[in-house]
Amino acid sequence: VQLVESGGGLVQAGGSLRLSCAASGRTFSSYSMGWFRQAPGKEREFVASVSWSGGSTYYADSVKGRFTISRDNAKNTGYLQMNNLQPADTALYYCAAVATLRLRAHTYEYDYWGQGTQVTVSS
Repeated sequence: VQLVESGGGLVQAGGSLRLSCAASGRTFSSYSMGWFRQAPGKEREFVASVSWSGGSTYYADSVKGRFTISRDNAKNTGYLQMNNLQPADTALYYCAAVATLRLRAHTYEYDYWGQGTQVTVSS
């Protein structure tokens, strides 16, 4: 499956962005999906994941209550709604997919990755 992220940009602290992840090549609904981010000089970290049906979600503590992960299997697209963004959220955001029914929260558990979209939050 091929993944392409979009929706990143520059936003002031307290603002919002919605990232999209367009999938192609395989049946998107067969895959669980996750979002990860990587800031300069830091390791890639887990942000959120959603099950194949969209019925189950899981979040990193740092974004819980501010970010919402979702998906539309009819459109082969996943989303990450990010509210109340803070400078600490500045990073390159990646979507990832894995052919499993379970939620996954580690980079090594995902088989497919997009190229990333940059999110920059100014103070």
